Amino acid sequence: MDLAASYESCRALVRAEDRDRYLAVLFAPAGKRKHLFALYAFNIEIGHVAERVREPAMGEIRLQWWRDTIEGKAAGNPAGNPVAHALLDTIERCKLSKPLLLELIDAHGFDLYSDPMASMHQLECYLDETSVTLMRLALKILDGSSDGSMGATFAGRAFGLMGLLRGFGPHAARGKVFVPPLDVLARNGADYAAALSGEITGNLIAALKEMRERARSDWMLAEPWLAKAGSALAALLPAALVPDYLKAMERKGYDPFRTRIEIAPWKKPWLLWRASRR
Repeated sequence: MDLAASYESCRALVRAEDRDRYLAVLFAPAGKRKHLFALYAFNIEIGHVAERVREPAMGEIRLQWWRDTIEGKAAGNPAGNPVAHALLDTIERCKLSKPLLLELIDAHGFDLYSDPMASMHQLECYLDETSVTLMRLALKILDGSSDGSMGATFAGRAFGLMGLLRGFGPHAARGKVFVPPLDVLARNGADYAAALSGEITGNLIAALKEMRERARSDWMLAEPWLAKAGSALAALLPAALVPDYLKAMERKGYDPFRTRIEIAPWKKPWLLWRASRR
């Protein structure tokens, strides 16, 4: 496939599957946008592996293909896959860290299995290896820095945790709960069975509330960093949506198993624009 067409496929995939990051990319310098789309399309591909396979072994094979592709070991021509084609070009042009990309892939191996998230420490490590790593890679694309600034750490944790909270219902329906981790469930008098039951209990609601408070705390720590981000703002900008997503989970009638958490399409660009002007 032609390289320009591969980048366009990435843009279309991100627009369809990750609207929040798609809108944030529009605040990036025009010459950097295609590389962000390639990175985020790759994130979609590996993040959705668990949803597309019936057996963990099949998911491991797909993740291994991405490892081999990044390391230059994949059989065949990776250019046949538009996301891989654009990603490899982005890695070369933007000098992306292959170890960070491999870390992102490895972290999503956890998604393939029904094991619960054991503790807040394990959850924090998962967020650092997924959402935070992705922001660090985006920073590298935008300003050549991937120093793991605290801005990326706090923004990545806030946005990643919010995403897991939004996905609570669909994840539970597949027999997998990322949040709350077991220690938070136990602290609030709930357990893993309750989190998978499909039935709302006061204890489960309290555990989820604790998770929302953690996400809000991380956002408050991240917010000052957006003002300092300069040309790299687009990397951190998706986190600006966290407060409104959390508010949607606190409305009357919220059912964590069934309520679809969304922000009005007209409001998202305005929230991102407002955050970019601060």
